[in-house]
Amino acid sequence: MPSSPPQRAAYVHFTTMTSRWRDNDVYAHMNNAVFYEYVDSAVNGWILADGGLDVPNGPVVGLVVASSCEFHASLGFPDPVIAGLRVGHLGRSSVRYEVGRFRGAEETAAAQAAFTHVYVDSATRRPVALPDHFRTALTGLIVG
Repeated sequence: MPSSPPQRAAYVHFTTMTSRWRDNDVYAHMNNAVFYEYVDSAVNGWILADGGLDVPNGPVVGLVVASSCEFHASLGFPDPVIAGLRVGHLGRSSVRYEVGRFRGAEETAAAQAAFTHVYVDSATRRPVALPDHFRTALTGLIVG
């Protein structure tokens, strides 16, 4: 059973994204696969701009090991889409990012997604501890 949709105040960092005509499916709303593209862009955009990791050329990279999404309302072109980002769990080598997708200024999320990254050595692909500077940046995304 889906949970109640989260509110905007449950997130720390926000990114405005522009929906595209091609995002809509035959039902005139955003295709489920496109939701994940936007979630991936919100997470990786933050990592590149604020997280301080050199993706994909640095010594540490994150691999998606789990993902999920609950849909509460539809989005689609021409809606502006706001992605709210927070960290739901911060482990030794893993992070669960939680992303709320909002239609424009609406306070209730149309969808809530989660991505779990395990951070690995880029050469060996074995899990490594999160770099200190990255862990510090991630703590700024923890709510409460």
